This record gives sequence, C-alpha cells and structure tokens, in this order.
Amino acid sequence: MRSTVEDPTDKNGRVRTIDWRDDHIVAIDQTKLPGELVELAIFSVEDLVDAIRRLAIRGAPALGAAGALGAAMAARDDPGHRDLALAGLRAARPTAVNLAWGVDRAAARLAEGPDAVLREALDVLEEDAVRNRRLAERGADWLAAQLQRPANVQTHCNAGALACVEWGTALGIVRALHERGRLGHVYVDETRPLLQGSRLTSWELTELGVDHTLVIDAAAATVLARGLANAVVVGADRITANGDVVNKIGTFPLALAAARAGVPFVVAAPESTIDPATESGLDVEIEVRDGREVLAIGGLPGTATLNYAFDVTPADLVTAIVTEDRLIRPALGERPA
Repeated sequence: MRSTVEDPTDKNGRVRTIDWRDDHIVAIDQTKLPGELVELAIFSVEDLVDAIRRLAIRGAPALGAAGALGAAMAARDDPGHRDLALAGLRAARPTAVNLAWGVDRAAARLAEGPDAVLREALDVLEEDAVRNRRLAERGADWLAAQLQRPANVQTHCNAGALACVEWGTALGIVRALHERGRLGHVYVDETRPLLQGSRLTSWELTELGVDHTLVIDAAAATVLARGLANAVVVGADRITANGDVVNKIGTFPLALAAARAGVPFVVAAPESTIDPATESGLDVEIEVRDGREVLAIGGLPGTATLNYAFDVTPADLVTAIVTEDRLIRPALGERPA
C-alpha cells in the first residue's frame, strides 16, 4: 500500500472517495483529513482490510464499493487464498452491512472469471453516485415540504461524499437543500472519539460553501432543546427489517432529543443498507473498538474503556428513512423489509 499527496480526480474529472485505477484500488485516506488530501494506492486485499479497519476507508456506501473492488482483486488469486481473502474482507467491519453486500454482489460473478467480477464491481461504483443523488433529491423534497421554511439541520458523524463514492447520503440531502436555497444552517456534532464530524463533515461543508457550526457531542441535545435545529438528518450503517437504525455511536441519544423537541429525525441510506435478514437492532453485532481511541485525548493510560463504535436507534424514533427508491415511516409502523 502506498500513499501519495495529490488530487484524487479520475479521468472524467470526478473526485471519488474510492475508485479502480489500472490494476488496483485508490482511495482517499480519511485519517489524514482535514490536514491533507492523501490518496492510498492499494494492491492487495490484506492492505484493503487494513485500510478499512483503521478507518482510512469508511462510510457504509464506500464500504460497499470497497467490498466489491476487493472481490475483484481477490478474483485474481488461486481459489484457496481467494476464499480466505473474501472471508476476511467481509468480516473487517461486522456492523456495517454494505461491506458484505458489496463483496457478495461482485463475488457472485466469480464463475465467469475475474473480468466479470471487476465489471460488476465497477457497476457498483457507477450506481452509487446515481442512487445517492436520487436519494438526496427525494429527501430534500420531503423535508422542504414538512418544514415549509429553511432547514436548520443537525447531523452526526459523516454521511457525505467521503462516506460514499462521490455523492453523500445525509449530506447529499443537505447539499440538495443548499442548491435550492432551502438550507439555513448546519449543526455538526463532533463525533467522539475519532471526530468524523469535526474532521470530515466540517471539511466537506466548507468545500461546499455551507454555513455550519461545530458542537461537542454533549451539547447535541441542547441544540435541539433550544430550537436551533429544526431537523436531524443522519446516515446509517445498517437498517434492520423492523426499521431499527444502526449508526455511529451517539445517534440514539440524538434521536431521543429530536423526539422530545418534536423535530423530524431522518435517516438517509441506500437500499443496500437495509438488511432484511436481520429482524431488529438487538440481533446486530456492535463493533467495539480499541480503547486507545478514547484515551488518546486527555485519557489516563490504563483506564478501562468501553468504545462502542455504533448504537441502535429504535424504529419508533425514526420519522423517515429515505432511500433512492422510497420513503419509509418507521414511527408510523412502516417496515423497510
């Protein structure tokens, strides 16, 4: 795996979070932002798994693309190594369903040969931008109709272009509202301990020219209680059959605060994030990450930690789930699957 500092623009002039170039994967190293824009060149499934585990590549749709491209890379190996590599890739982030979805979709073409697997993986990338733009317009339509005034949006973690191939989900809706002149302000939760909000979402909103304010996670509920935000829009790493939403830790208390404040809580995610095989959030394995992430800033070495990466927001707190194909109202009893 190599790192180079450059503008990760493809031959069509598009900036992509993750892509295929010649015979390998290229991806923005999200651990380096906002300080520098660094592109990783990844030549093996093992290096891809490492990049995923250390969150150089992250975000549900981007992980789906990574899974598909990783399958294309594994398809060139002998069957024994290939199968081990695919299993390791599927398990790299157990909570996020898109990773395994991407692996399985591309790997389904293995019998046709490596070129067929790569074509399927490239289709996943091309479709991602299309489906998320459609999702964003649908979400912006619905939210604008509900609010009847400019949207002051609160968001958590990062569900923008960096979490996808080239167009965001939650921030895609924000972007669509901004382009229509229907966006007021964005409140960005910092998202401890790895600060995806302060590092990544703030960077994206700055690039888009969107006015925003960063708030500490502990103040997220106060932003809603004081009426500063009139909508919450977040992404998702998995949506279960009953409408429970698994997302970055801190999403559940934000949903509770939104319910208390009478503010719509909107989840933006592609259909691939819906997991019909899992009934509820109680059935999802929640990733627990290294405690050193928590102790890195002001922590006492040796202190015990419990570093949950995700939490589960019950369906009855979710006002709407917006996908590229439909709008689902879990709080009203509608099920995604």
